Amino acid sequence: MSINKTYAVLGLGRYGRSVAEELVNNGAEVLAVDIDQSNVNSAIETIPVCKCADITEPEAIKRLGIANIDVVIVAMASNLEASVMAITLCKEAGVETIIAKCGNEMHQKILSRVGADKVIFPEKESGARLAKKLLTSGFSEMIELSNEVSMVEIDVKDDWVGKNLIELSLRKKYTINVVAIKSDGNINTDIDPTLPLEKEMQLIVIANTLKLKRLK
Repeated sequence: MSINKTYAVLGLGRYGRSVAEELVNNGAEVLAVDIDQSNVNSAIETIPVCKCADITEPEAIKRLGIANIDVVIVAMASNLEASVMAITLCKEAGVETIIAKCGNEMHQKILSRVGADKVIFPEKESGARLAKKLLTSGFSEMIELSNEVSMVEIDVKDDWVGKNLIELSLRKKYTINVVAIKSDGNINTDIDPTLPLEKEMQLIVIANTLKLKRLK
């Protein structure tokens, strides 16, 4: 997932709005939907594309063009029935990835069984943090060192093969710091910056979490 994907946030309570605003602030294309017109009116200043609709209705899903969305976040933990219907309809529409907010472990099991690819507990992961993960996920491994900084394992890009770290100047171009090189299952922290990179290598880097999307 990244900034190049399209997102829909269903439910504009505090959590859903937080996810949508973080995505929008980082340049992602976001459709926000809520059944309450007052919630839509309140959010439209910070989320340009807001719609009032009942997403438990098949016609609404069709009218909103949900079938063309890459990632749907169902942020209605307080309404299990609506969440189940929304997930089911989105899955039937062919949505690639569905993430659902849940209220407890039982709801988590139910939402997973009806098609949610990932179910989150809002008290464990904030809306802003979920948005950051959506924008920067897709790396081999990712460890959040803080709210702003992460350590990730990235593959060597095709146009990096045969070049060394000095030639690539990754710190200047992507604002990342290479701390180790992984090759044949071995991790080497004593990096030779003149060593030509190979396609099979992985780089372990530390970077600002949001700036990682520049590597996509």
